[in-house]
Amino acid sequence: MKIHFIGGARTVTGSLHLLHINGKKILLECGLFQGRRKDTYEKNKNFPFDPKEIDVLILSHAHIDHSGNIPNLVSKGFDGLIYATAATVDLCQIMLRDSAHLQEKDIEWVNKKHSRKGEPPVEPLYTLDDVEKSIEHFIGVQYNKTIELFDGINFSFRDAGHILGSAGIHLEIKEPGNKKLSFGFSGDIGRPESPVIKSPDVLRELDVIIMESTYGNRLHSSTEEVEEELAQTINQIVNDNGKIIIPAFAVGRTQTIVYVLHKLFNQNRIPEIPIYVDSPLAVDATNVFRSHPECLDRETYRVFLQNGEDPFGFSRLKYIKKVEESKELNDKPGPMIIISASGMAEGGRILHHLANNIENPKNLILFVGYAAEQTLARKIMDGEKRVNIFGEEYEVRAKVKTMDYFSAHADQNELLDYLRLNPTKKLRNIFLVHGEEDQAIPLRQKLLTKGYKNVEFPVSGSIYEI
Repeated sequence: MKIHFIGGARTVTGSLHLLHINGKKILLECGLFQGRRKDTYEKNKNFPFDPKEIDVLILSHAHIDHSGNIPNLVSKGFDGLIYATAATVDLCQIMLRDSAHLQEKDIEWVNKKHSRKGEPPVEPLYTLDDVEKSIEHFIGVQYNKTIELFDGINFSFRDAGHILGSAGIHLEIKEPGNKKLSFGFSGDIGRPESPVIKSPDVLRELDVIIMESTYGNRLHSSTEEVEEELAQTINQIVNDNGKIIIPAFAVGRTQTIVYVLHKLFNQNRIPEIPIYVDSPLAVDATNVFRSHPECLDRETYRVFLQNGEDPFGFSRLKYIKKVEESKELNDKPGPMIIISASGMAEGGRILHHLANNIENPKNLILFVGYAAEQTLARKIMDGEKRVNIFGEEYEVRAKVKTMDYFSAHADQNELLDYLRLNPTKKLRNIFLVHGEEDQAIPLRQKLLTKGYKNVEFPVSGSIYEI
């Protein structure tokens, strides 16, 4: 068995790992790289392998940095099955279509610039037609159901608790000579106390694991502390009649924020102000959440759904799909809260809201998740005083705040706890991915002190033989 680490190695974007097992080529994830346009386009366009030779793809969840390059893979000749949970299949249908739409619009803008400079036009990574063809390859699989991929290779999904439908992947492998290998891929690991969806179901008794390390050197605050901090923050901006702009991923993060705001309103901890979810994708994704109550945690199901309340559609909230309604928010006075995608502020309507509000000191830009290096969100988080939006420079005068608690990624202690059912003598290889160096290296050190051996932090392009 060989593992070829391609994307999501020493970065938190573009997840892509290729397994060579018993003569078969199995792809784990096929995500989009996100960051500087000139760097990411070529990375996303070209694969370091022939897509026609891939036998099967197993997808952990629907986030674009894990699923977003699937249509490109199919357009280049991949003709195998794509296994995912039922909720992930539903989410991918809307997310990949949205991704194709955004890329076509993005390429239009790029080609206008190319035309002015006399440069040749470029093509989008993929089109809506490519998305439709790729969707035909998806197969929905229940959690904890064993599927035979090939002779001697079985797999099953475990609930990863990260977003709706997210999964860890467990492979049971029989190698020549009747050797057995238990292999795990964590996908993105959620938080035990995270609202809305169920807690992670850990992978256990593994020989080898590829594990994410996004927050390998951080600890999240408790639920009570964060809710109080959020309430105080909102009240401060309301007193100034400002606007709170929240860049949030349309799937997972938006629903969590809406749920917590609903809770704070019901407890009279924040005043009555309008909330707008300005993301067509978030509207569609929220409908998918409603259609998969089996993935929701007990509190969400008991407090809201059983009592006839919709945790994602309370009366103070307005979902916006039309462009005209989105533009009208520019002229509406505060206070208000605008939640819009994308979370890394690399595309979508959030860019318009940032451009219209980032120079007003009464306003707050509130980040509620992780952002990769070189993304606009990361630049604002890191305190840059001037940023580029739509090719124009803006001065950052608005207040800026980051609340990591709302990230759907486990922190250091939760990552360590994820391995609790894997004895150090049995788990002989750990590969840390989906993390930058300042997060993964301290986590690696913690794992070594706990007695785990062979903890690697692979670079992109590296190949390990098991």
